[in-house]
Amino acid sequence: MSLLRRRRITTILSMAAAAVVMVFGAPGVASADTPTSAVVVSQTTLSRGATFTVTETIYNPENFIVSGAKPALYGQEAAITDVADLVSCDVACGALGSSYRAVVGDLAPLQSATVTFTLKVKDTAPLGALTLQHQFVGDNYAFDILDGAALTVGPAAGSADVAVSLAASSDGLLASQATYTITAANHGPDAATGVKLQASLPSGLVFSKSSSCTASGRTVNCTVPSIPSGSSAKASFTAEAELLTIGTFTTSVQRQQSSPADPNAANDRASRSCSAITSLLLSC
Repeated sequence: MSLLRRRRITTILSMAAAAVVMVFGAPGVASADTPTSAVVVSQTTLSRGATFTVTETIYNPENFIVSGAKPALYGQEAAITDVADLVSCDVACGALGSSYRAVVGDLAPLQSATVTFTLKVKDTAPLGALTLQHQFVGDNYAFDILDGAALTVGPAAGSADVAVSLAASSDGLLASQATYTITAANHGPDAATGVKLQASLPSGLVFSKSSSCTASGRTVNCTVPSIPSGSSAKASFTAEAELLTIGTFTTSVQRQQSSPADPNAANDRASRSCSAITSLLLSC
C-alpha cells in the first residue's frame, strides 16, 4: 500500500473517531458546563429523628490533578452538624468543623466522583428552613461553595409543641388583686393531652381564687385535658397582694407535663411583671 493511501486512511479514521466523541462524548468525561459540585437529596421535608441521604458528585474542570478530593456539605441558616448526625458514607467520611466531608482521593482533569452521605436529623435540630450547601475541596485547590436543596425541618412524628404565654391585669384603679391568664397553644403536629401548667407567685402575692387551678402555697397548678393541634386553651387565677406589698414582682409559668413529647422546650415558659405602690394599688 502506498504511503499516500495510508495517510488518507489514517485521516479518515481520525475524523470518524472525532465524530463519535462529538456525538456521544468521551467516556468518563463531563461536559464543559458541569458544576464542580452537585447534590441530590432523598427528601426535602424532614422531621426530627428522620434519616435521609445526600448524594454529592464533584467534578474537576481544571487541567491539573486535584489531590485529596473531598465532597463537603454545609448548612446556611444553621451548621449541618447542628441539624443532622452523620450515620454513614460509602467511602471514608467524617465531620470537620461545621461540615461533613468524604475522601475520594486524587481527581484527574475532567473526571468526577460521587459519594452518598446518610444523615439523621437530630432531636434538637432547629425547626424551619435550611439551605443545604456543598463544595468540592482538595488539598491543593478548593472550588466555590454552592447552594443546594432547600430543606424544611419539622417536629418529630408523634409530638405536640405546646407554647405557653402569660397575661396579667389588675382589677380596677384601686386594686389589691391581679388576674393571671395562662394560654397554652398547641403547634402540633399531634393533639396534646394531659397538659399540666405550673405558675410560681413571687413574695408579696398569695393565691386568691380560680375555677380551673389549685394552689399549694405560692405554687399554682392548672390542668388542661386536651388541646387539638392548631388550637389553644386558657386557665386563669387571681392573686392578692399581701399587706405592705411594694415594688415590682414577677410571676412565672411553665409547662410541667403533656403528651405526646414536646419537641420545643424553648417556648415552655413565660413570665409577667406587675408593680405595687401599696397593697391597694396594683398595676399590671
